[in-house]
Amino acid sequence: MYYFPEPPYFLIVFGLFAGLASGAAFEATLKQKVMEWSKYRSTRTLAQMRGFELQLPFLGIGTGICIFLASGIQIFGFPSWLSYSLALPMTLLISFLVWSQLGKLLAQLERGGSRALDLDV
Repeated sequence: MYYFPEPPYFLIVFGLFAGLASGAAFEATLKQKVMEWSKYRSTRTLAQMRGFELQLPFLGIGTGICIFLASGIQIFGFPSWLSYSLALPMTLLISFLVWSQLGKLLAQLERGGSRALDLDV
């Protein structure tokens, strides 16, 4: 007889909630930073403004999504060590790509203003 552990449904909900809540905090902080930069046109570049205030919610997004992905993999019967060893590299890679793209977008916004981000072309 095989024993299948109960899937971590609570962790799925928790990971999704943590990712969404951290995403809302990230959005609000990013908007505040861009508005502050736009208002005062400080000597600091927008890419340099990616400090601890943005890194903390971004870390929360990554952690929540990693828990969500690993728990989703566990639903299919995989052990937790395998689930997290698959979810962690995926989350780290995607987080790195998003963070670098954010830096490029902020640099583009700084060079050309909001018209530089016109995506309707």
